[in-house]
Amino acid sequence: MQYIGRFAPSPTGPLHFGSLIAAVASYLEARTHHGPWLLRMEDLDTPRTMPGAADAILASLEAFGFQWDGSILYQSRRTAYYAEIFERLRAGGLVYPCACTRKEIADSATRGIEGAVYPGTCRNGLMPGRTARAWRIATEDMLTCFNDDIQGAVSQNLARDIGDFVLKRADGLFAYQLAVVADDAAQGVTHVVRGADLLDSTPRQIYLQHLLQFPTPQYAHVPLATNAAGEKLSKQTKARALDDAHPLTELWKALDFLGQRPPAGLQRASTAELWQWAFEQWQLNRIAGVRALTFTG
Repeated sequence: MQYIGRFAPSPTGPLHFGSLIAAVASYLEARTHHGPWLLRMEDLDTPRTMPGAADAILASLEAFGFQWDGSILYQSRRTAYYAEIFERLRAGGLVYPCACTRKEIADSATRGIEGAVYPGTCRNGLMPGRTARAWRIATEDMLTCFNDDIQGAVSQNLARDIGDFVLKRADGLFAYQLAVVADDAAQGVTHVVRGADLLDSTPRQIYLQHLLQFPTPQYAHVPLATNAAGEKLSKQTKARALDDAHPLTELWKALDFLGQRPPAGLQRASTAELWQWAFEQWQLNRIAGVRALTFTG
């Protein structure tokens, strides 16, 4: 089977060092396996999308020497496809309407790995006088397990750790979990290399893949870059945008963060020379099997 990789940034702001780490790892894995590297713009969450951010991301990728294959997929243009996938699940009786507010859930829920575990209030039907706000998928009290190429064995009981999760939001938008599963299947993605902030989402995606009879990609989650306070580098933590005019230094630091140990002399080379070294020396097993590492810049 041909290796097909992808990079899927969300245009909520410009790329920063944390984004670069995931891009570099996914790109080098695809190229060293002689496979295409697809680019997907995950702009489905329109309230969080920043005007001009998608173009800025593309400009940064080009400035840093990335070359993607095929046309760019924009999630915001694929609502009809997500609706088709959602209807398949609804026709199978796998999703149900939910009228609960966040406060109602918080008042009656236990705490799981990502906050409140939905207690199943609406699973058997809406209470009289209540109107559906969102649509959830019913989960099962069983383990979902997979082996991550970086983080190792992962297991999660969706019913206990997450609860019945949302596939269609109260604002009418389809949820990330549905969109990413639908797009990975449609694009034939065989390997997903991304940040460890999505590690806990992976069992939900595998669960959906099984229900939809989609193939499950092989996953590899690279450590997150955190600041001195232990916070993930992000727009919210004021992470500095990549400097498109001087890509070499940050590219070298990204390779070093990923455990590749590029020679110090390559900090004075060209970007093309650094990429050539990376293509020849890249090894995924050099990446630390931890969820986060401090990056001091």
